[in-house]
Formats: sequence, C-alpha cells, structure tokens
Amino acid sequence: LDRFLSLSRKGDVVLDIGCGSGEPIARYVIESGRRVIGADSSPGMISLCKARFPDETWIVADMRSLALDRRANGILAWDSFFHLRQNDQRKMFSIFRKHAAPKAALMFTSGPSEGEAIGSYEGEPLYHASLSQQEYRALLDREDFDVVSFAAEDQDCGGHTIWLAQLR
Repeated sequence: LDRFLSLSRKGDVVLDIGCGSGEPIARYVIESGRRVIGADSSPGMISLCKARFPDETWIVADMRSLALDRRANGILAWDSFFHLRQNDQRKMFSIFRKHAAPKAALMFTSGPSEGEAIGSYEGEPLYHASLSQQEYRALLDREDFDVVSFAAEDQDCGGHTIWLAQLR
C-alpha cells in the first residue's frame, strides 16, 4: 500500500473498488491523507463505511458496471476483483482505465496463476478466479498501464498476489 500511495499525493482521490467495510484498506488510505471513493455491491458494507468514515464518498455499485463521472489518482481492487469470473475480470480493465486520472496508480490482487477455485468464508462457499500473469500484463498494456511491480504470493503481505501498475 505504501508503494501504491507513493504514486500519489496527499489530498488525491483513491477509488476503492470492492471496498467492503472500509477496514483496513480504506482506513489506511484515509489516514495517509488521501480522499476515498468506495464502491461495493453490498448496502450493508457501504452503511458500515458511512458510519466509520462519514467524510468520504461511499457508493453501492457493482464493479462490473461502475460508471462514475470522476477520475481517481489511484484505483484499488484489494481482495475484491478476484471474486469475479474470468470474463468479467477481462472487462474490468476498461473500467479501471475509464476511472483513471493521468498517471493514476492501479493496484489489485489476483490469484498466483490462471484458474478457478472455491474457498470458504465464515462457512460459506466463496468463488475465486484468476487469469494468467501473461494475460493480466496484456490487459494492462492494452489499457495503457505499465506494470510497476508484481509479487506472487508475497509472504510479507499475507500471501497475496499483488499487481501495481501506473497509467502512462
């Protein structure tokens, strides 16, 4: 997150796609001096965000059809984007691009390799999907994002596979 934030300035706007409850990611971004626009498909999660961070902007929206009239200096999709089916993930890159201000940073988590899996969360099944690293790189390039860094199953970050890119 610090590397992502280093590509923006205090006061910049970060779009948190699939923000959940706003904890811990949006809180960290807010405490770093950035503004947050959070979008999540769960009205309950957005209600939590509004209660926790009333000065920020929180929107109930499906990321697959997100169409804000604003661009952000940073776009995050942490532990959210990989719950989409592979074809929906492919379509997300044009949505990322549409919401990216000049030189915007984009950070998202994915699986370490192409495939689909069913995990669980609080005893309920939870879908995960990922594209190949090569395809993610091609999709980023097609939408004018350069890969700044990539870490597969980063043990310093809870085993997450993390992509950081920046708009050309």
